[in-house]
Amino acid sequence: MADTANHHLEIDEVTKTFGRQQVLKGINLHVARGGTTAIVGPSGSGKTTLLRLIAGFEAPDTGQIRLDGRVVAGDTWVPAHRRNVGYVAQDGALFPHLTVGQNIAFGLDKAHGGSRKQIAARVEELLDMVALDGSYAKRRPHQLSGGQQQRIALARAMARRPEVMLLDEPFSALDAGLRVATRRAVAKVLAKAGVTTILVTHDQAEALSFADQVAVMRGGKLAQIGNPFVVYTRPADRATAEFLGDAVILDAWLEGSLAMCSLGPVPVRHPTAQGHVQIMLRPEQIRIAAESPIHGTVLDWDYFGPESSVRIKLADRPWDQPIHPGLPGGGEVITIRHWNAAMARKGMDLALKVIGEGVAFPLGEPSTGVSTLAE
Repeated sequence: MADTANHHLEIDEVTKTFGRQQVLKGINLHVARGGTTAIVGPSGSGKTTLLRLIAGFEAPDTGQIRLDGRVVAGDTWVPAHRRNVGYVAQDGALFPHLTVGQNIAFGLDKAHGGSRKQIAARVEELLDMVALDGSYAKRRPHQLSGGQQQRIALARAMARRPEVMLLDEPFSALDAGLRVATRRAVAKVLAKAGVTTILVTHDQAEALSFADQVAVMRGGKLAQIGNPFVVYTRPADRATAEFLGDAVILDAWLEGSLAMCSLGPVPVRHPTAQGHVQIMLRPEQIRIAAESPIHGTVLDWDYFGPESSVRIKLADRPWDQPIHPGLPGGGEVITIRHWNAAMARKGMDLALKVIGEGVAFPLGEPSTGVSTLAE
């Protein structure tokens, strides 16, 4: 039996159905005390429903949820206000008739926040945490931008120092620069306070950068749970690979731990299939080389400032290593990333090499339906 001493949140075999639609289909998830977990998945995959079950806004049909070893849903039921859980919804849900300061201080009293002076100091501290000055305390929610309202909602959720914080797309209303800064600030404050945090998002980059554990949800199930680096570089299946980021998918012939494809021989760690497979590489693994037997012609490119996305048609296979009959020997179109736009002009011939390992998936494994970076 696994050691659960350090698990702050434990979810075992949880299901939830609305009408005839089963939204959650046997969810198992354990979150370490003080850890940060991001639940990432497309719209309609069940992310917010799971968050609401943890908060106590809904009850699971079957299964059990434990907080700090105590059953809060399943055999017994603990209401939301007795779980010491903070919750930030997508729209912030501020009280329109209260000032910002009153919103943040809502629920604080002498038992939680101290005297009126101490509560005012706590409000100012929380405003500073979300990068707003003290003058905002006297404003009303309708006087704030959408991003400012969301930051106030975060401050309000932190006011009573919850043991568990649930964040439902809390940064989605912020513009790009402020989104990154706020996310870092919030993560730092939550980590310093030792608050166990669960973030729900459909933004893959946000999930990978914010959390120390990522859970990929698809169709009411958790397809993969793990360290962000492992989940990104070694996805459990093709659909997960494509959802978490751009992927180059190529047909390959795998013998042992070496796959032969149109990009040459690529090592594969712990392969689960042999023979005709699909190999997945991330675009950043395919580099422009000074010399290489593998060549491609630039079709077009998109400039994004620090890097360019370059579409390349691979040349016919020139190397001597055999490739299994029926597999492409070149001609596929792939997309890579490169920092130097001058090296990726249309019509240029580029030598290419692969850095690192690929991931092999059984042939015919379904994708997400999202276009991949190999055509």
